[in-house]
Amino acid sequence: MIRPLLVAALLPLLSAAATEARVVKVLPHRLDSQGRHALSPSLYERDAYQAELRAHPDRIRGLRIDVLWSLKERTSVPCVLRLELRGSKGADPVVIERPVSRGFLRRRWTKVLLDPAEFEKVGDVSAWRVSLRSGGEELASTASFLW
Repeated sequence: MIRPLLVAALLPLLSAAATEARVVKVLPHRLDSQGRHALSPSLYERDAYQAELRAHPDRIRGLRIDVLWSLKERTSVPCVLRLELRGSKGADPVVIERPVSRGFLRRRWTKVLLDPAEFEKVGDVSAWRVSLRSGGEELASTASFLW
């Protein structure tokens, strides 16, 4: 009687361990005219400067999105990080794809910098979706609350 109950309790853990890829964290950062997202390396200072940039949109010159992703196994097919951004300037999402490689680490940060032309198309980002793709197949994805 206890064994079926134990298997039922452990089943979610086993299915989570079978996941090969994950998009762990997505951090969108507004950039000023000098390309800075913070004035010092402190996390508190970064958040304070991001709040200041949000309060003064005329100072924002770009956007950088930092994505932490993980991939358990190396693949022979190249992987692509795909960002879909909805902003204040258009109804259709802007799609940006960047090639990524796993390297020796299972987890890796990838920084996607939107140049001023791309940032001008999007405007202030209201929603985003990030996916890790390989060979046309989606391995993992995550999205903002408003997506």
